[in-house]
Amino acid sequence: MKTLKLFAATTLAMCIAGASYAADKTNILLLDTKNGQVKIELLPKVAPGHVKRITSLANKGFYDGLKFHRVIEGFMAQTGDPLGNGTGGSKEADLKAEFSDVSFERGTLGMARSQSPNSANSQFFIMFAPAPHLNGQYTVFGKVTDGMEFVDSIKKGSQALNGSVDNPDTIVKMRTADKY
Repeated sequence: MKTLKLFAATTLAMCIAGASYAADKTNILLLDTKNGQVKIELLPKVAPGHVKRITSLANKGFYDGLKFHRVIEGFMAQTGDPLGNGTGGSKEADLKAEFSDVSFERGTLGMARSQSPNSANSQFFIMFAPAPHLNGQYTVFGKVTDGMEFVDSIKKGSQALNGSVDNPDTIVKMRTADKY
């Protein structure tokens, strides 16, 4: 009888662990570059609307082939514009800002926007280094947990041209882990 109870408890624990792993996979974003895969933990409790937008677009293939059009050494790499020049977005409505107390550190993902705080749409950036001046000014929605060396290897742009990149690297593929 003890063996049966132990087996039942072990099986239940494995089912619970499996269920939480499956749930976690919806909040893991896999971004493939030409040099390797970047694993990103999404932060739905910090920015639920932005996470929902990014995952929806990613799982539709929206980001596949988009350029890292603005990449500034020691600062950040920006992507997510279907026009490839920093002026475009998805066909979805712009998002309301979800500012938080999460700091912009190396590996943090934030939403790009215009001067209006409520203008984020599909463009985002990944930080190469801390940028405290962005704290509370842009929405944080994720952080790189593995593969930051592949972010570091993204082709950098011209300092004189505010990071504009000639013949830029692209996102090969981007999906949540449960849809990859």
